Amino acid sequence: MSEIKKKTHSRKKAIISLVFAGVIILSAAVFFIYMENYYHADNEALKALISDENVTVTQTESGWLFDGAGDNDLLIFYPGAKVEEQSYAPLMRSLSENGIDTYLVKMPFRFALFGINKADDIIGSTDYAHYYVGGHSLGGAMSAVYASDNGEKLNGLVLLAAYPTKPLDNDLTEIIVYGSDDTVLNVEKVIEGRKFQTDNYTEYVIEGGNHAEFGNYGEQKGDGQAKITAEKQQSEAVTLIIDKLLRKTDEKTLDDSSS
Repeated sequence: MSEIKKKTHSRKKAIISLVFAGVIILSAAVFFIYMENYYHADNEALKALISDENVTVTQTESGWLFDGAGDNDLLIFYPGAKVEEQSYAPLMRSLSENGIDTYLVKMPFRFALFGINKADDIIGSTDYAHYYVGGHSLGGAMSAVYASDNGEKLNGLVLLAAYPTKPLDNDLTEIIVYGSDDTVLNVEKVIEGRKFQTDNYTEYVIEGGNHAEFGNYGEQKGDGQAKITAEKQQSEAVTLIIDKLLRKTDEKTLDDSSS
């Protein structure tokens, strides 16, 4: 190869390398801009992060632990995609006040897809008799993936506006809750997911509820208009979750002790 051809070839390689690097940098910039455009927690959510005589809130590297009235049960909660995690603090506080401690997980880039196994760290660093995982929207879907692969570590799965896509351990208590006016959730996928339902399965529709009001982050693009307040929607969800998880756990404890 002549000297001129060598120089031309080297120049082409350098241009290709620069173009490739530019594409990588541009893609990374677009990704970070996309991820930084997220729903923010409102003032009520931020107030719920403050400890009081009923609930102690502790922030850790993994998220926020809400330590309330119970000692034996912990729900590890995966937040929805592109939603500030603290948006779910009122829901977490209400659950912990009623007997189930909660761990609100901090996800990489606020995207549970990048932290499916985060529950492992929390289970390994805490000491509860019963563990449940759950979440909202994409966070719920990813918690279901975790439950599918780690059923032996868990007692239940709580899905808010979400559904499983893989088989679940039949011993799990499975709860699916969504609003009647949720136009973000694909209800056909919920129906399809029923083929994975466990023996302890509950599907519950909150009349007048929508997608966003499981958290406190305002209106969500593409969602239906709720006919009830976020406080009412969350209260109804909490009542169901507490009843199904704690009652089922108590029944199992009695069965185990009598056998």
